[in-house]
Amino acid sequence: MSRLFGTDGVRGLANGDVITADFALRLAQAAAGVLRDPEGTEGRRPVAVVGRDPRASGEFLSAAVVAGLASSGIDVLDAGVVPTPAVAFLTAEVHADFGVMLSASHNAMPDNGIKFFANGGHKLPDVVEDAIAAAMDEEPTRPTGVDVGRVTVMDDAGTRYVRHLLDAVEPQLEGLTLVIDAAHGAASEVSPEVFRLAGATVHVIGARPDGLNINDGVGSTHLGPLKEAVVAHGADLGIAHDGDADRCLAVDADGNEIDGDQIMAILAVALKEHGELVDDTLVATVMSNLGLLRAMEAAGIRVVQAGVGDRYVLEEMRKGGFSLGGEQSGHVILSEHATTGDGVLTGLMLAARVAETGRTIAELGAVMTRMPQVLINVQGVDKNRVEGDEGVQAAVGELETALGDQGRVLLRKSGTEPVVRVMVEADTHERAQASAESLSIVVKERLAL
Repeated sequence: MSRLFGTDGVRGLANGDVITADFALRLAQAAAGVLRDPEGTEGRRPVAVVGRDPRASGEFLSAAVVAGLASSGIDVLDAGVVPTPAVAFLTAEVHADFGVMLSASHNAMPDNGIKFFANGGHKLPDVVEDAIAAAMDEEPTRPTGVDVGRVTVMDDAGTRYVRHLLDAVEPQLEGLTLVIDAAHGAASEVSPEVFRLAGATVHVIGARPDGLNINDGVGSTHLGPLKEAVVAHGADLGIAHDGDADRCLAVDADGNEIDGDQIMAILAVALKEHGELVDDTLVATVMSNLGLLRAMEAAGIRVVQAGVGDRYVLEEMRKGGFSLGGEQSGHVILSEHATTGDGVLTGLMLAARVAETGRTIAELGAVMTRMPQVLINVQGVDKNRVEGDEGVQAAVGELETALGDQGRVLLRKSGTEPVVRVMVEADTHERAQASAESLSIVVKERLAL
């Protein structure tokens, strides 16, 4: 039986088979029972922070979550439309027992999702998520009278988050011209405000959310409009968020993408230079480009690789006490200032590095050379057999031998679909493409359902 929770909460088509108002209410009731700490509330009701991105379905789903929590005896602080990292920050700042964010991140508008943060703003471990899923089959707690939860609107949620970001980084961005693409998402107001308050000249696209246009042709998964805007405005760089602003990708002055691996390389070198990179270690995922690994080795920085998903990156970071980690997709975690990926914070750190060094983002990004990388999703296969199938593993071994130190191979099963992801890096795109295609054929034939 598959897990209810994926790598980043529960996600799916809003009002479809799973993510319904009834489901949201029951999930909130289950979470209330699992996440409340009866010994730590000192006679008060437990408190939860709830936020959402601006997609239309978030309106009724957040209402259902708030109802589920309050009816279970949880006081709710309703933060409204705020980025995911803002909910994590606020959960810690107000000493809430837990936080809830409603968002489908970079997914299209019809989807939505629900994810939780524990006390302190950290994502939940698998065992706690599984306990919440199991609790959905149990009768919820239904207090009455004075024991029901109360709901308070946090009018200053965005202001608190902006102040936190500026206090954390204190960037001096005078003289820089930026373009911010907020993906018509949760950072449409706070991200441009932060960069302007930091002194930058800011042009904004993708910052007119109407509930229906989130991630629609803009944001970190659609960089075309940002590239055009950066060139048109003669900007020093562009910053792209996704719908809930836990990601950041960048664009240089010529309209070239600076991906998450390059961003991590830039920040790792900067933190090491300032003596702030704990144990001179960066935490990345197994999907990070081989070019990042080579660049970090040359810079005297060790790379610890985690499973795909910023929660697994964070687990490795907390385990080793490390200060920087992230993913190629633009989830970057700076643990001194945040407990989860924060796209606005990451953008601030990048811009601050440009201002500090007087170098362009392209020059800074050249610290690493990206190896050609090809990813093919092989669908309709038994993903659970990928590690034990001798034919597949033999094909992987042969390909690894052929590539030698000029590339690498990775097979990864999807967490939610009958899909095996085949990733190959090589010295040329043509070689990577041909190798990935040949291995995909083997996977399709050997693991067919």
